[in-house]
Amino acid sequence: MSKIKCIIIEDEPLAAKVLSDYISAVPFLALQRTFKDAILAAEFLLHNETDLIFLDIHLPKLKGMAFLRTLVNPPSVIVTTAYHQYAVEGFNLNVTDYLLKPFEFERFLTAVNKVNAEYRRTAGDTKDFIFVNVQKRKVKILFSEILYIESQREYIKIVTTKSEYLSKMSTNEIEEVLPEHLFKRIHRSFIVSVNQIDSYTAEVVEIKGIPIPIGRGYKDVIDNL
Repeated sequence: MSKIKCIIIEDEPLAAKVLSDYISAVPFLALQRTFKDAILAAEFLLHNETDLIFLDIHLPKLKGMAFLRTLVNPPSVIVTTAYHQYAVEGFNLNVTDYLLKPFEFERFLTAVNKVNAEYRRTAGDTKDFIFVNVQKRKVKILFSEILYIESQREYIKIVTTKSEYLSKMSTNEIEEVLPEHLFKRIHRSFIVSVNQIDSYTAEVVEIKGIPIPIGRGYKDVIDNL
């Protein structure tokens, strides 16, 4: 399976080092180059292709958003900045995610998982797993083994046929990177694997003998299975 090629555009050495370390810890990412300013990155992109740009906003010579507007066919972009006021402009330019410094690895992994999900869809690659951060380890979890996912405050519990995993992310974040045809949200706090459902009523879904409630606003999800 091909890796996602990426570049970093960041003028702060420490921030660039953090990103580089994070990238090296993710199996599906491959760092091509790191640039201190957008002009050098633009020159690189004239002769090379990349799949993902980690882009700081406050850069010397050419600001990040201005650089982004110069790209005719931009790759996926994850903005990394200490300034939240640029978020709206970033999303108007179709950036994939907006990371506010300082950000932890869990938040970084959520962002790149979004890129990976889209990359595999576009490439026609049938990805059948996800990497999730569990106690500073990256755990590979097969979609086919997931039974359900439960929200537990700032964590989620992923229950599989083999084990249970706690990861620091929200149900909204993991829902974005799960295949829509395989997983359905049936409650504010629960996402279930469609293939693992044994039976259901108007109020409850049963998976391996475990009753999972159906939220009031999610009745139509079950009706459309």
